[in-house]
Amino acid sequence: MESPYVDVFVMPLATRKLKTYRKWALLGRTVFLRHGALEYREYVGEDLKPDFPGVKFPAMAKAKRGETVVTAFIGYKSRAHRDRVMKLALADPAMCSDDLGPMPFDPDRMAYGGFTRLV
Repeated sequence: MESPYVDVFVMPLATRKLKTYRKWALLGRTVFLRHGALEYREYVGEDLKPDFPGVKFPAMAKAKRGETVVTAFIGYKSRAHRDRVMKLALADPAMCSDDLGPMPFDPDRMAYGGFTRLV
């Protein structure tokens, strides 16, 4: 499915916390889709130092030794749709549950933005 509007998140994550983070990502997917997001995808870096002249993702995300880069895409019909879904998702009691333990990443090191489709 091609979403006309997406939220994109990029963040460094300690590789030792990947298993724990996956539980958080699965919860996020469940909650956002329940509240109307069109799609929810998360990816963990695999080829982060390609032979390419641009900035490498670990440098862009300021990843430290022992960290990888995770990126997420949440798709919506429009920015207005995103705003409605985001409000509902963040207010969902599941997102406030202590069942998953402490957050496995530092939200202050996460980059986030909303994007409209160009092509």
